Amino acid sequence: ALVPSVCDTVTIPVLAAGGIADGRGVCAAFALGAEGVQIGTRFLTVDECTVAEEYKEYVLKAKDSDTLVIGRGSGHPVRCLKNAFSRQVRKLEADLEANGDEIEAMHLGALRRAVSGDVTNGTIMAGQVASLVSERKTAAQVINELMAQAEQLGALNLAEMAAHNAQREKFTCESDVQEA
Repeated sequence: ALVPSVCDTVTIPVLAAGGIADGRGVCAAFALGAEGVQIGTRFLTVDECTVAEEYKEYVLKAKDSDTLVIGRGSGHPVRCLKNAFSRQVRKLEADLEANGDEIEAMHLGALRRAVSGDVTNGTIMAGQVASLVSERKTAAQVINELMAQAEQLGALNLAEMAAHNAQREKFTCESDVQEA
């Protein structure tokens, strides 16, 4: 895995990024050797985020199969949520030589359109963890929840962690650790 390899190679602090949306991801990143995390998609729906409500709702409704990567052929890949725009780009990318100019024109302002609320004709950038984002909160609430979950999970021994995982329940408060 990338994080342990980097941690074994460098002496500077390492931040893990990608696929982190809850305390499990935070705890896993630290277990892999990271000193911190960078979280993107989870914060798209916080009250303080200035993206349009339509963008936030699109993220909140995302399922685990609702992302795709566009832009691979141009050397500028980006993961986004599936919509009419991303599906059209993906279709045109099948023949970059014939459609390169059209694709380039489509991309101009595509993120701005989505951020402004046009979730049909814009690029709704979000990671695969969008399916784990299911409710609106403030940034402070998200950070507090992430840290509390990670600390509760990190306090368990492996047998307790396995027993809790078998229940398939999310940590929601301090009492959850005692029940695990």
